[in-house]
Amino acid sequence: MSVQVITIIVLAAVFLVATVLPVHMGALAFVAAFMVGAFVLGEGKDDIVAGFPGDLFVILVGVTYLFAMAKANGTVDWLVQAAVRLVRGKIALIPWMMFLVTALLTAVGAVVPAAVAIIAPVAMGFALRYRINPMLMGLLVINGASAGGFSPISIFGSIVNGVVTRNNLPGDPGMLFISSFAFNLALSAVVFLLFGGRELLRRNGEPVVENEPEGGSGGTAVMAPPAAGVVVLNKERLLTLTGLVVLAGGALFFGLDVGFTAITVAVVLSLVSPKGAKDAIGQIAWPTVLLICGIVTYVSLMERVGTIDFLGGKVATIGIPLLAGLLICLIGAAVSAFASTTGILGALIPLAVPFLLTGDIGAVALVIALSVSSSVVDSSPFSTSGALVVANSQESERDYVFRGLMRWGFSMIAIAPLLTWLIFLAPSWS
Repeated sequence: MSVQVITIIVLAAVFLVATVLPVHMGALAFVAAFMVGAFVLGEGKDDIVAGFPGDLFVILVGVTYLFAMAKANGTVDWLVQAAVRLVRGKIALIPWMMFLVTALLTAVGAVVPAAVAIIAPVAMGFALRYRINPMLMGLLVINGASAGGFSPISIFGSIVNGVVTRNNLPGDPGMLFISSFAFNLALSAVVFLLFGGRELLRRNGEPVVENEPEGGSGGTAVMAPPAAGVVVLNKERLLTLTGLVVLAGGALFFGLDVGFTAITVAVVLSLVSPKGAKDAIGQIAWPTVLLICGIVTYVSLMERVGTIDFLGGKVATIGIPLLAGLLICLIGAAVSAFASTTGILGALIPLAVPFLLTGDIGAVALVIALSVSSSVVDSSPFSTSGALVVANSQESERDYVFRGLMRWGFSMIAIAPLLTWLIFLAPSWS
C-alpha cells in the first residue's frame, strides 16, 4: 500500500473516531500527523511540525483576542446599533449587508480570510443581538468573500489568471468574476431560505429589542424605547474603533498580516485601557485553534508526501475529458475544504493542462468550474474562513455552528462540483 493511500485512510479514520468518540478532533489529528510522520515516513519532529499553520494560528488568536476586547468594552454593541440604524430596522437586510460589504472588500484586493476576519466578528454580533441564525449570518459572510474573491484585481482572481497565462491557456477574467459572484449570490439565496430568512422577512418593519430578557417567550421581539440600552461612543470605544480601522486598512492597503496586526492593536489597547483587556485572553477560542491547527497540520503532511499530486495525476490520465473535469473539481473542492484554496487553484489548473490542450473541453469553463468549486467550500470549519466564523460565534452556539458548517461544507464538496460541471463544463464539451 502506497504512503499516499495510507494518509487518506488515516484522515478518514480521524473523522470517524472523533465523530463516534469524545476525543478532540484537533488533538487526534496532531497524533495522526505524529504517527504517520514518525513511524511511516521516518520524519523527525521538525519535519512534522513544519506543516503547523503558524499564520492561521496567529490569525485565529489575534482576531478573537482583539474582538474579545471589543465585546468587553461595548464597541461591538455600538457597531451593531449603528449598522441597524443604517438598514432602518429591516432585519432581513442585515445578512445581505454583510454579504455585500465582505464581497466589496475581497473584490478590491483583500485576502479572503482577511475580509472574513474583519467582518465576521461584527456580523456574528448582529446574529446574537437580533436573533438571526448564526449559520445564516456566517455563511453569507463567507459566500460574500468568495463572491468578490475572483475579481481581476483580487487575490484569487490574480492567482488564477496568472496560472492560466503561464500555462498558455485561454482565459476570461471578467467572466470568471461574474460567474463566481452569480454562483455565490444564488447560493446565498438558498442559505437565506434554509436558515431562517423567511422568518426575518416577516419581522421586517417590526422594531427589535436591544436586549432580550432571559427566558423570553421566543416570539417576535419589540423595540425598547430609543434611549434604553443605547451604547454611547466613549473614549475607550473610539480607541477600539480606531484600532479596527487600522486593522482593516493595514490588511487591505498595506498588506499587513491580519493576525499580527490584530494582536498588536489588542496589546496597544490593553496598555491604554487595562481594565477592558482583563479577561480577553480567556475569551480566545482555544478549542477552535487546536481543532483547525491539528487538521491543517495533518493535511500539510498529505501535501508534503504527494497525496494531492497523486490524486490529481490519476485524474489527469483519464481518457474522457468531461469526466476528468468533474473529478478535478471534486478533488479541488475536497482538498480546499481543509487546506489552502490558493494552493489548490495553483496546483490543479496545471494538472488539467494535458486534456485541456486537446480542445475537447473549454479551458475557460474548467477554470471557472474549478475556481468556484474550490472556493465555496471555504464554509468548512477546517478552512480559515469557516474557522473564523466558528471562533467568533457565541460560546453557547459554537458547537452548533461548527457542526452546521461541517455539514454544509461537506455537502458543498459534493454539490458544488456537480453544479459547476452542469452549468459550465457540460455545455462546453465539443
